[in-house]
Amino acid sequence: MFDEPSDVLFHTKRRGFVPHIFTVNFLMNRLIEHGEVGAALSIYKQLKGIGLVPNDYTYAIVIKGFCKEGRLEEAGEVFEEMELAGVAPSVFAYTAYIEGLSNKGRSDVGCQVLQYCKSENILLDAYAYKAVIRGFCDEMKFDEAESLFLDMENQGVVPDSCIYSAMISGYCKNYNLLKALALHNDMVSKGIKTNCVIVGFILQCLCKIGMPSDAVDQFIEFKSMGIYLDEVTYNIAVDALCTLQRVEEASELLEEMKLKHMSLDIMHYTTLIKGYCLQGKVVDATNLLEEMYEKGLKPDIITYNVLAAGFSRNGLVSKALGLLVYMEAQGFKPDSVTHSMVIENLCIGGKVKEAEAFLNNLVDKSEETYTALIRGYCEANNTRKAYELISRLAKQGTINKGACFKVLGNLCMEGDNDSAILLFERMFALNVEPKRIMYSKLIASLCQAGEVQKARLFFDSSVVRGFTPDVIDYTMMINSYCRGNFLREAHDLFHDMKRRGIQPDIITYTVLLDGFSKRNIRRVRSPLDAAGNREEMVDASTILWTEMKEMGIRPDAICYTVLIDRHCKTDNLQDAIALFDLMIDRGLKPDTVTYTALLSGYCNRGDVDRAVTLVNEMSLKGIQPDACTLSVLQHGILKAKKVQFRK
Repeated sequence: MFDEPSDVLFHTKRRGFVPHIFTVNFLMNRLIEHGEVGAALSIYKQLKGIGLVPNDYTYAIVIKGFCKEGRLEEAGEVFEEMELAGVAPSVFAYTAYIEGLSNKGRSDVGCQVLQYCKSENILLDAYAYKAVIRGFCDEMKFDEAESLFLDMENQGVVPDSCIYSAMISGYCKNYNLLKALALHNDMVSKGIKTNCVIVGFILQCLCKIGMPSDAVDQFIEFKSMGIYLDEVTYNIAVDALCTLQRVEEASELLEEMKLKHMSLDIMHYTTLIKGYCLQGKVVDATNLLEEMYEKGLKPDIITYNVLAAGFSRNGLVSKALGLLVYMEAQGFKPDSVTHSMVIENLCIGGKVKEAEAFLNNLVDKSEETYTALIRGYCEANNTRKAYELISRLAKQGTINKGACFKVLGNLCMEGDNDSAILLFERMFALNVEPKRIMYSKLIASLCQAGEVQKARLFFDSSVVRGFTPDVIDYTMMINSYCRGNFLREAHDLFHDMKRRGIQPDIITYTVLLDGFSKRNIRRVRSPLDAAGNREEMVDASTILWTEMKEMGIRPDAICYTVLIDRHCKTDNLQDAIALFDLMIDRGLKPDTVTYTALLSGYCNRGDVDRAVTLVNEMSLKGIQPDACTLSVLQHGILKAKKVQFRK
């Protein structure tokens, strides 16, 4: 559409008329906006031939064009051209370059340009910050995004809803719901209106992390706040209700949409069809398909796939196969996604042999269809078959990371840790890097089984391979050592954790304190000092307690209970009582375990009166003594009677 204006522009020179640079800028910008970047750059190259001198806006448009095509080096060279021409780059030029870098996965360089502008007092607006923050989030670099967000506020640049949206979207993609909600609350508290897009990110995140009930509750809350919720947001809520098998409520939500004159499309009907299938109401699902036809909505391949999966899930093999024939007659050829959904759901429906037969009869078998059978085996609790199939595929040189995760989860759940370790080895052999959570899952499984030496070997070898353990991984290992009375190893691992810059949390400290308490060992050697000598023996629990205070880690109710129990078992009743009182002063509520620990201390001292008073105090506070509490009290009373009898 721009051929004629471009021709006119260059024919005017022959007639003695030179267009203004503003006219050229307008044309170049419009060409780029309509995807004609090559034509715009061609005009730029011919400017000198018609006697025009580019201005700062011309250069900015060219930078924008190069960035759109991913020619970032050439975009950078334009700044050099500007310098030679004595033209100072405009804010628009820098912003276009920053946005281009960020859109092409070079947000780190975009951030450097941003910092350069700040150092040169070039005032960029929120748009430039948004581009880099969104880029960092897309690249899953959330620490960098958060740091830039804080820097932006410190510079007095007010973040708008778009920037908050980019951050919240990033956190939700990474399933960091707590940070997403905290940022959303921060946004609302500053008077920035939320919107259905941001709300949608949060609701979708809740569903993906297995919290559909919370998603529904949050949807209702957002609706009560008067936030406009669009069709997409409603569909997320409908899907969550269907997952919860609250299909009638999902249907009511669609009726509510109709009353609000919102457009129900294929997506909404497909979601409800899926819900009916999950609930086993296949007839209702089929009726809904008929309703779609009546309303002039033509089902797409996703709708057919969902219904085929529904038939399979409910054991209706012939109906599922019949639907595949029907959908092909409607112009939708079943693909590997269709076949995979049928295979997996046949297994879920208890038709494992039929799923195997269906796969064997497929002409075009793929990694996806084999992966579906592996997942199906896992869903049908046939982990051995899943493991054998994935092992056979691995020998053929193919392995799917998602399938490995599913099989690993089942192996760990069933306590088959040796097979789980072998699965890891097969992944490494094929250069398939396991997900981070897979390492943690196997470490947890080994620790839970009491196989602490195997856990440590796997832990160390994983670190060598590049796995970076976090505070949870270290705490699981430390806890496993403590449970096995390997306090020296627990203590050493604790120091290794700190040496790597991983800060222990309250759970880590509680695990260690509990370990020393149960073993009744109160002293360990301190780490080597600078001279290589051992410091004198010190109370390990005291060191840990002091460290917690220095790091600003406030003990919780469980931590206090562990310490109270330790003091009672080592006959330091006064210290136990002091901690109990301190705990209450800090607003923490003792539970049955805490009271039982202190009760044991009183009984060991033969102070039955105070023990009975403590039990009465429990009852007054609505804390019911359990069997262990009553057993401790009964033992204390009997012990006191024996002492009295001897006297």
